[in-house]
Amino acid sequence: MNDNLFDVTDRIAIVTGGLGQIGLEFTLALLERGAKVAVFNRTIRQHIIDERIPEMYRSNEHFAAFEVDITKKTTIEAALEKIQERWGVPHILVNNAGVDTQPSAPPEVSGPFEQFPEDVFREVVNVNLTGTFLCSQVVGAAMAKAERGSIINIGSIYGMLSPVQDIYAYKERDTGIPFVKPVAYSASKSGIYNLTRYMATYWGRKGVRVNTLSPSGVFRDTQDAEFQRNYCARIPIGRMAAADEYNGAMLFLASDASTYMTGSNLVIDGGWSAW
Repeated sequence: MNDNLFDVTDRIAIVTGGLGQIGLEFTLALLERGAKVAVFNRTIRQHIIDERIPEMYRSNEHFAAFEVDITKKTTIEAALEKIQERWGVPHILVNNAGVDTQPSAPPEVSGPFEQFPEDVFREVVNVNLTGTFLCSQVVGAAMAKAERGSIINIGSIYGMLSPVQDIYAYKERDTGIPFVKPVAYSASKSGIYNLTRYMATYWGRKGVRVNTLSPSGVFRDTQDAEFQRNYCARIPIGRMAAADEYNGAMLFLASDASTYMTGSNLVIDGGWSAW
């Protein structure tokens, strides 16, 4: 029996958006299992790092944080150069950074499809899809040269399936202003799936595996109660995910437990897509 099947000890990982809700869980899960983790965030604040990353990981030099705008290739290249100087070529890239529109968003970015702003559409696609492409291009090239690596792209059920707009209908009833789950997030996340398949086939003989991990909604205490009730009514399990419930799937994809898996979509959605 191979007891080291899920081992990531001393592997070098990059997690984009690694201080956010799910990204932080990925970061901590990798650190707790002995990986060296570099976080890419658009802004880095030391007090946030101090609050969220235990001192033991910061002091043993298994953690690093870089200010990276994933829509700008030069900032990714600069961070990768520092990572390679410090630790070496990454083994794991988790493309987690992304932007979405919450039910609390103002009407100008959450109104009908016909009036959805072009500049907002471009911004969301630029972060969610172009940013994933650029990080994969830069880091994946280094992985391919080293002939190993695992790239994990974070998708969404709203990239696989159309949003259920009925969930949000209560907003118009309560406020008089309709909320429409915007097209930009769905379109950008949908593009992730074929980007994954493309890279998986392109780098397949180079030892670089590329897969998508597709989550459903994550519970936040800032969500209003009616949204949570409506959303959970659509999930066979009957609840939203806790932020750490995607860690197992991420570690599976990052480790040798999934050495024959590439170009795939691992759906962890509480049964949402089973209806």
